[in-house]
Amino acid sequence: MRAEERRYEDSLDMAYSYQLAKRLETYKTNPCLGYRTAGSEAEHLTGDMLAEEMRKIGLQQVRKEEITVDSWDFHHCIMRYRDKDGVLHECQLGAYQTNFQTEGWQTFPVVFAGKGTAADYEGLDVSGKLVMAQINQRDEWWISFPVYQAYIRGAAAFIAVQEGGYGEIDDTALNAQDIGGPEYAPAFSMSRADAAPLRERLAGEGEVTVELSARSVVRRDCRSYNILGEIPGREKDSMILLSAHYDSYFSGFQDDNAAIALMLGIGRALVRSGYRPQKTIVFCAMAAEEWGITDSKYDWSTGAWQQVSRVHPEWQGKVIADLNFELPAHAHGAADGVRTVYEYEDFMKRFVEGLELEDAGAVFPEGIRVLCPVETMSDDFSMAISGIPSMVNDFTAGQFMETHYHSQFDNDDVYDEAVFAFHHRMYGRLVMAFDRLAAAPLDFGRVFKALRDCADLEFSQAKGADGAKLWQQAGEAMELGQRIYGRIREMNEQYAAFLDEGREKEAAALREKARKKEQLLLQAFRKEQDHFVRLDWHDQVLFPHQGVRENLIHLEKAIASLEKGEVRQALEAIYQIDNNRYAFEFDRAVFDHFTDSVMNQAPERLQWGAGRIIHHENLFELVASLKEKARRMEAWRQDAAGHLCEDFAGDEARNLCEDVSVGAAGDLCIDFAGEIAALKQVEAAQTACYIDDIAYMLHGTETVMQILMETEED
Repeated sequence: MRAEERRYEDSLDMAYSYQLAKRLETYKTNPCLGYRTAGSEAEHLTGDMLAEEMRKIGLQQVRKEEITVDSWDFHHCIMRYRDKDGVLHECQLGAYQTNFQTEGWQTFPVVFAGKGTAADYEGLDVSGKLVMAQINQRDEWWISFPVYQAYIRGAAAFIAVQEGGYGEIDDTALNAQDIGGPEYAPAFSMSRADAAPLRERLAGEGEVTVELSARSVVRRDCRSYNILGEIPGREKDSMILLSAHYDSYFSGFQDDNAAIALMLGIGRALVRSGYRPQKTIVFCAMAAEEWGITDSKYDWSTGAWQQVSRVHPEWQGKVIADLNFELPAHAHGAADGVRTVYEYEDFMKRFVEGLELEDAGAVFPEGIRVLCPVETMSDDFSMAISGIPSMVNDFTAGQFMETHYHSQFDNDDVYDEAVFAFHHRMYGRLVMAFDRLAAAPLDFGRVFKALRDCADLEFSQAKGADGAKLWQQAGEAMELGQRIYGRIREMNEQYAAFLDEGREKEAAALREKARKKEQLLLQAFRKEQDHFVRLDWHDQVLFPHQGVRENLIHLEKAIASLEKGEVRQALEAIYQIDNNRYAFEFDRAVFDHFTDSVMNQAPERLQWGAGRIIHHENLFELVASLKEKARRMEAWRQDAAGHLCEDFAGDEARNLCEDVSVGAAGDLCIDFAGEIAALKQVEAAQTACYIDDIAYMLHGTETVMQILMETEED
């Protein structure tokens, strides 16, 4: 351990970091449940507190930088009702980012609508009523779909009860997520424990009158602030960024109070240790991560996206790394994890291998894993696509996301000081490791290897695409990237040696030479992010051609199934295409709203998701047609089963039913010719998209390679 690392660790104060995390609970919009929401007074007051704290710990250039957000102020939602025995219940409800104000107590009829799908409303009048439904957002569909379904059916508001997926820790757990839908479709959440007695009455009576008092207010185009402070380096325009968000649901101890405390705990220790960085170290407490813009599929990470796209677009080319923090005071498994961009995978693996922290085995017996690429769940994705190589402590591997996340159980009962201390030491050292680099250690060989690994030469050949050429070109780019990275590593090792030996002139000369290469590497990184990073409809990160390829595979299965009269199998395949799974469960108006909000909305409303989904196939009418034919076939099969059971029994009858169901379409004169023709048209269109995507990636590979080759000219 170098002396500066020892001084840093000796300067850490875990009591300070823990108390700061607790102090972040001071300001809240809901006096009972918490919530420190985007653009609210609670967020503004907390931002002021953090600015003052940055000054106290010795950060310089402390400032508040304004961003534009849709603000949300959730003060309360309380329900009163009597159970079947006449006992009065008064319940606190959680909320989603929507408008609903009662101006005191107001009575509403409540009805139960199953899972909140279109089918659950058959024969149900919900006009002006509260609609309660059970949802599982992790395994089925996001909250926005059943909420909008209730809205278009005339409901006063939707009340979600989590039946699994989130808030699993306890039946009293409330849960709320970013809504991803319009503010004019009101929604709240209710715990399973509070909902059970009401559900019991609803089962017997069908409709129950309750009292509700609520104030949830969304206002468009308001302001909030990202809070920044610095430790100035010898280089003013070369930076290392540390980030975490300071808005929260409920008390938000892990998400993200502890992350803010980790970030400032690192800053405080660096200042107290007397550390003098080469690069300027910037600390950014970001507003509006949990939400920040209404009626957008990409409504989170608003503060981060605006920081690098609007407030400081010039950071691209200056910030060599963003170290983002989320839920860092809890072990999310036996192994720790760092999720990073492809280009930093090798650097991070080498860093982790050389850590030699004494208690690493006790805290994380299975070590530290380096994962890539970055995902959309946290602010580091906005950083990466804006040209800033980023990473985050991995927080999605364990059960915390399903049990405690976004509930009132995210409190300091889940605080693990050993994990928190480990992350203070690890990420403080990582800051110093980045500071000792002559050039950003970007390994483009890794991203081109990933591109090559997902190539399917047989598939692309069958579709008439230039997959073989892309595979060859990606291989050449991979070798080029690896060769350049090898030279960058050598420069960085030499630079660190000069610093250790006190040879400042040689270090400065090497750094000046390396900076030219670094500028080109960061430029190539931004181009690579622009060309290669796309999303599917479930926010998974992929290469441009991968989404279309998956669609084509499912289309082939659907067509083949229909040609054999197997409508159920065809529907299962269509379910996987783009966002058409929602055509199975919700009204056309719901499906269209959330499709249009991605495909036909201004980029500034889509934020970091703009342009990341390019192609879309709307199969709503085809799904409706096939569902009706499947219903007729099922009715025919059940009738046939009844007749068969007169003469056969048990397994023999079931086997015969399967045999006759295959012939059901023919016997019923059900014709799939129209659907098959429609799917073949879609297949042709998607094939054209696939060919275009491969060509686009060839162009992107050439563009990145041209920039990389410039680094070899010097």
